[in-house]
Amino acid sequence: MKDVLYGKTLKELQEICESFNQKKFVAKQLADWLYKKDAEDIQDMSNLSKSFREQLSEQYSLGLSPYINVLTSKDGTKKYLFQYSEEVYVEAVVIFDGERATLCISTQAGCKMNCDFCATGKQGFKRNLTANEILNIFREIDEFHQIKNIVFMGMGEPLDNWKEVKKTLEVLTSDYAYAFSPHRITVSSSGFMPFMQKFLDETEVDVAISLHNPISEERQEMMPIEKAYPIEKTINLLKHYNWKGQRHLTFEYIVFDGLNNQPRHIKKLCQLLNGLSCRINLIRFHTIPNTPYKGVSDQEMIAFRDALNKKSILTTIRASKGEDIMAACGLLSTKKLQESKSLTEE
Repeated sequence: MKDVLYGKTLKELQEICESFNQKKFVAKQLADWLYKKDAEDIQDMSNLSKSFREQLSEQYSLGLSPYINVLTSKDGTKKYLFQYSEEVYVEAVVIFDGERATLCISTQAGCKMNCDFCATGKQGFKRNLTANEILNIFREIDEFHQIKNIVFMGMGEPLDNWKEVKKTLEVLTSDYAYAFSPHRITVSSSGFMPFMQKFLDETEVDVAISLHNPISEERQEMMPIEKAYPIEKTINLLKHYNWKGQRHLTFEYIVFDGLNNQPRHIKKLCQLLNGLSCRINLIRFHTIPNTPYKGVSDQEMIAFRDALNKKSILTTIRASKGEDIMAACGLLSTKKLQESKSLTEE
């Protein structure tokens, strides 16, 4: 089976070129074709020698895979479905705000975190995505050249796939590739601590933490990760990190009816986040099957936001989009997995 070129870092491309006795500058030419000229085939790389292209083609492919389905919401939001192998389906969502398009991207097929309110977690974990597969989502969607912001908030826990996510971020932000500003990229984590320090130290992208409940015992019922990596330890690390420049910290907070928007939650949030420059982003709950959780009314969302703002915690409400196309994480891939299972059983 051939290895893939798309998703390789410049260092990896240099190593490939060296293995073919090519000069160092050829790796930069190769990177240009992969990330700046959108080559569709190795043979398109016309400033590489014909013999090198032929040798390269014998061992490598570009590794691009088209999406297998796309749904478009009445509000313009689009949800893409990719298949990378049998029973490995991953999703991406493109959200439009005027002319600005934001891509919500996945890093794993399934997820180990098993959050009780998330369809992806209920799938179980299939495997990590490679940098090639993560970047392929970006490259193969129809809006490839329109994307202004990228959020790693799709299927999976990004820091549980740190090696490949780090490579992906390098390709996205490096001058030899896509040259995205780090501040146009946000990586979201549920508080997976083993690579949190490395993530903070080795990247400059914006940070989002999936909080959802500040009270440890209650959070553990919703998010099993709380048992292994308590949110207080995550926040303590964030408080001691030297936040330089324009790097932003956001806490994502899905609001559930009666479960995490009471006065005790406001009090605990004030205690936890005291002294930390951050923002809370309130999110409406998109209902998923087989879960007891319910969302709240717009009035309750506004009341919770205003109560937090009065306590000097900057709080906003994320616009809710795409509910009519199963935009909540994991719903479309779960449906496809169920269909595949039914066909297999037949």
